[in-house]
Amino acid sequence: MSQILVVDDEVGIRELLSEILGDEGHQVRLAESASHARQLKSNSDPDLVLLDIWMPDTDGVTLLKEWASTGQLSMPVVMMSGHGTIDTAVEATRIGAYAFLEKPIALQKLLSTVGSALAQGHGRPHRAPTFATIGKSAAAEQLRRQIENVRQLRSSVLFVAEPGAGADQCAQLLQQSEVPWIEIGSAAQFDKYRRELSSLNERRIVYVHDVHELNREQQRALLAMFENFERSGVRLLSSTTTSLPERIAENTFDPRLYAVLAGTIVRIPSLRERSEDVPELVELLLARSIESRETPPHTFSMAALNMLRNYHWPGNLVQLQSVVQTCAQLASGTEIDAPDVGNALALLDAPLPATHDPLVLDRDLRTARDDFERIYFEFHLSRGDGNMSRVADRVGLERTHLYRKLKQLGIKLQRRSEE
Repeated sequence: MSQILVVDDEVGIRELLSEILGDEGHQVRLAESASHARQLKSNSDPDLVLLDIWMPDTDGVTLLKEWASTGQLSMPVVMMSGHGTIDTAVEATRIGAYAFLEKPIALQKLLSTVGSALAQGHGRPHRAPTFATIGKSAAAEQLRRQIENVRQLRSSVLFVAEPGAGADQCAQLLQQSEVPWIEIGSAAQFDKYRRELSSLNERRIVYVHDVHELNREQQRALLAMFENFERSGVRLLSSTTTSLPERIAENTFDPRLYAVLAGTIVRIPSLRERSEDVPELVELLLARSIESRETPPHTFSMAALNMLRNYHWPGNLVQLQSVVQTCAQLASGTEIDAPDVGNALALLDAPLPATHDPLVLDRDLRTARDDFERIYFEFHLSRGDGNMSRVADRVGLERTHLYRKLKQLGIKLQRRSEE
């Protein structure tokens, strides 16, 4: 049974479509506005959306663009309009709509379009929302506009962000279904892909994560590849969590490579800069955690949400997700209140035990080695946002060996919202 969300401000059309699609065996949910559609979509991920263009609060094309720019377009969307134009249909298709239906909709046309859209949608990987672009703050809106603008370009893009702020998520929004994607997760992985990157001769999108970690020799190699990239139609994306101009001043980063990478610079705001978005992000993170059965059903009280909104979030979105999961797992009641949030934040802010100090050498070798390894792996897990492939590359271990080592050291892993 497929779940279909129908969004239309006309009650008669909603009821008619619900009856027709229900008779075909589909589970149908109805929304009379864009705001209601957002709410229903966040609570359950539909397999298909039938979306009217003309609505009183937000038009359908704007809502479609919002879903596309926040990574929530994980299902096919069929646009509907009684006064459609070719320009509107082209614009909706360019953003990511599957098809365009003119009202009044012929029954056979409706059923064939829904059938083919669902067939295509069931083959799509469902990706988590891009939390870096979700929210109503000016910073989130500006980031969505920037990503929508660079989506239309072919130039290289450099994403600049604090650790955990969502650089990888934003880069992945520039993926195109018809263009192969190559992701370089670490400096060690760059060497593995070097031969393939040097011989690319057709359109690709290459994303280099944490480009500041490349050594000088790797930087020269990437710079040499760029001329071939331009000839072959390869688009180069990269991210950094440090200031590359400062690295250039320190003579640790090649200024010629920086000029190539920074064709367009997209700065991703920290969570501190868009604290007003925190309540919406918390509700979405909690809903996804409950839906995946990682945590039991809970709600956050207003006092708890205010406490989360006022926190300084040095670990940004990755830290927020960890706190939401911790609160939901440890809260004594169904409502998560301020004391629950305070306990979860205290766990994050607590200093490492004295035995974790690598400078304390007056102990046996095995204990000292375990303590050092615990600090070492926790550092790399934090630096890699929990991406185990990236961590394995950086520490030079096979993933199976890495998991075994983490279990031996008693290090618990937080599940990520996306890989």
